[in-house]
Amino acid sequence: QVQLVESGGGLVQAGGSLRLSCVASRTIFSISTVGWYRQAPGKQRDLVARILAGGSTIYADSVKGRFTISRDTAKNTVYLQMNSLKPEDTAVYYCNAQRIGSSSYDYWGQGTQVTVSS
Repeated sequence: QVQLVESGGGLVQAGGSLRLSCVASRTIFSISTVGWYRQAPGKQRDLVARILAGGSTIYADSVKGRFTISRDTAKNTVYLQMNSLKPEDTAVYYCNAQRIGSSSYDYWGQGTQVTVSS
């Protein structure tokens, strides 16, 4: 079993920035697809950004040009740099690591709250 721990959330004004971190208890990020998801009250959990094992990145249209996902495999950490934050970015942000096929897994963190005030 692997634990994912998110941090870095908080309260920020619109236009501000935050950097979220997701730390894994084992070295898995280099062989995993790691995604940041978010869930606002009363809404479904949606993908925000994803980084594949090979390093390619994918972003939701709503965050393109504002958010950047990156990883530091030496630190077992994946980051989500969030700039130009908007009130609609307010949500609980979750980290997910998954691998499909042999030795498959699907791990989630506990989430970190991001609140953007107008």
